[in-house]
Amino acid sequence: MAKHGRKPTDSTRRQRVKAHLASDKAGAAPGTMQYVGRKAPAATLATLIEFGPENTDFLETTFSDLESGRDYQPKYPTLWLNVHGLENLKLLKIIGQRFKLHPLVLEDILNTQQRPKVEQYPGYLFITARLVSLDEEGQLEGEQVSLIVGRGFVLTFQEKPTGTFAAIRETLRNSESQIRKLGPDYLVYSLLDKLVDRYFLVLEQLGERSEDLDEAIYAAPSPMQMAEVQDLRRTLQHIKRSLWPMREVLNTLQRDEADFFHSETQLYLRDVYDHTVQLIETVESLREMVAGQQEMYLSLQSQRLNEQMRLLTVITTIFMPLTLIAGIYGMNFDYMPELKWGMGYYFALGLMGVIAFSLGLFFWIRRWV
Repeated sequence: MAKHGRKPTDSTRRQRVKAHLASDKAGAAPGTMQYVGRKAPAATLATLIEFGPENTDFLETTFSDLESGRDYQPKYPTLWLNVHGLENLKLLKIIGQRFKLHPLVLEDILNTQQRPKVEQYPGYLFITARLVSLDEEGQLEGEQVSLIVGRGFVLTFQEKPTGTFAAIRETLRNSESQIRKLGPDYLVYSLLDKLVDRYFLVLEQLGERSEDLDEAIYAAPSPMQMAEVQDLRRTLQHIKRSLWPMREVLNTLQRDEADFFHSETQLYLRDVYDHTVQLIETVESLREMVAGQQEMYLSLQSQRLNEQMRLLTVITTIFMPLTLIAGIYGMNFDYMPELKWGMGYYFALGLMGVIAFSLGLFFWIRRWV
């Protein structure tokens, strides 16, 4: 049976809320660069990939400090700058100045509680998406990924290194790859496709967990399983909240009124949109399954309670006439029949035994026990 996730304790929730409130920048001026999130920001590392349609048009460079990237001049027509970690605000500010990013864009990049969206600015599109995964305990982890696509460049900002885009980097190293030929818009499609594909993996794991939980509830329902059902329901609700706005983002991009995506790339975006719709349907199906598990748990608990009550009722019914006989012969009257009879005690016990056996046989025939 698959390992089920443990329900977060109240102290864990309080710590998360406290961390979130501690990093909140309520009252700050618009465009203020300040990290907002549930975890401390990771160290910043920037990786620049330059590429073009020719076989030799490829160069990969890594920047970890301000000086190495301040005066860097690219050599090839298309740039992909991927930033891991949001700790170094000075480096992020230099990136914003280099690519002429609006202060509100930098603010939204650092505010990792954004819902998926797409916004148009002069010369580029700003996109936010959610990357989801399950930790070792089966709890859902979400990370904001910000993407900026302009004329000849793509910028991506991640909270921490996850390896999600490693396959895309490997594809770019291949001189015959389609990304090298189609440019930045196709690169953005590839990045979004990878983010959406992660949802399939997470939902597959949740589906297996739900099936195992279904079998466990049917075999022996327990309060711990009910807690897991509630945890699974909340996880699916969080995924749904990420997927619905993501669908709107892809719908906006495939129309692309700002003309940042070629018609051929828009066809690929339509495919990602279809995948998102499929994911939403899968989430709804799993939510219905979880709701059915909750109903099954309550039904089985009610059935077990009814069986216990029926057994107690049978026992009570058997002992009622026995108690009546014992009560009658336990009265302290001087003149009662059978009190002076030598076989009276054995007659009373025998009568009780016959009544108990007869009632037990009756209930057994009726399948009440």
